[in-house]
Amino acid sequence: MQKDKIFGLEKNVFYTGLTSFFTDTSTKMVYSVMPLFLLSIGASKTTISLIEGIAESTASLLKALSGFWSDKIGKNKPFMIIGYGITAVVTPFYAMVVTPFQVLYLRFFERIGKGLRTAPRDSLISGSIRNKDAGRNFGFHKAMDNSGAILGPLLAFALLYFFPLNYGYIFLLATIPAIIGVITIIVLIKEVHAEHPPEKSALSLKHLPKRYWFFLAVIFIFSLGNSTDALLLVKTSETGIKSSYIPFFYMIFNLVAVFLAIPIGKLSDKIGREKLIILGFLTYAVVYFFFGKYKNINVFLFLFVLYGFYSALTDSSQKAMISDIVSKDLKGTGYGLYHAVLGITLLPASLIAGILYDKVNSDAPFYFGAVMALLATILMIFFAFGFKTKKQTI
Repeated sequence: MQKDKIFGLEKNVFYTGLTSFFTDTSTKMVYSVMPLFLLSIGASKTTISLIEGIAESTASLLKALSGFWSDKIGKNKPFMIIGYGITAVVTPFYAMVVTPFQVLYLRFFERIGKGLRTAPRDSLISGSIRNKDAGRNFGFHKAMDNSGAILGPLLAFALLYFFPLNYGYIFLLATIPAIIGVITIIVLIKEVHAEHPPEKSALSLKHLPKRYWFFLAVIFIFSLGNSTDALLLVKTSETGIKSSYIPFFYMIFNLVAVFLAIPIGKLSDKIGREKLIILGFLTYAVVYFFFGKYKNINVFLFLFVLYGFYSALTDSSQKAMISDIVSKDLKGTGYGLYHAVLGITLLPASLIAGILYDKVNSDAPFYFGAVMALLATILMIFFAFGFKTKKQTI
């Protein structure tokens, strides 16, 4: 069995991580400079938040539909090829943008790609896991994803340093790793077929456990205060730091998440996901509170480190949680609804944060995010220790 593995991981898990590494290198090259690029072509803070919210939310239904559809046909790989392929096609067109509306248009189509691929990708990872170590496997994927999110901003920083304000070079070069990611899926990833495929008529949302629905409700509450990371970068830029250094701060956040993702994933396999998610929500509340309280570059540097800790605590733990409580024949549907909630909630979250930023002050959106995180923490404590259902058969 060991010969079917790479570094002790199933080949599908490893190559899916590799795909995410290349794609996230591409998308984070773009994302780490997008707030500054939008400001340079006349966008307001509300416009920046609205673009991110609309792009994520309008494509979020696809996350639920693609997951449900992949369960119906018993295939994940086609959704991944098309989804990652759309990102590779859209990326170079950012170099031609001259108005914020054009960015919205491209972000919308790029997020359609993510909507198509995300749930089937997580379903494929979950279906490839043979042992009870979902936390470790999703932790590895998180680490690879964030490794790309380190390299991407680092490349963007280098390009901005040598070619100040020339964002076109970044957008064009970001296309290369996106294409490599698509090739990795086509050549190296194998489809996972269920040992006992369910009858299509048997697939129903009614079969998702009550514990799953309560977990989604907690995620919804938390996500209302989890606005676009672009506002963190905008707030950092207001300290007076050179624009070329902004991607560096985004890189620090991802660097911390990479180093901690696998150890925390393993820890979640041992002590349970709930405790780590609760700690993650509390960490988020602290980070956002101090982003609101201070406007100091040294404080923000430390907060981006903490933000990476929060990300490592929650992302892989939440995905592993779904793998634990949703039956195998509904994995795609479960992940699809989860990602749909995250995406749909980003629109009101980002709109609220943008309006608070422009109409109240630059501190208000971060205080709001801290309050929502604390409320989600209370609900998550109830989920962990007070909400009991019959154990689900995976």
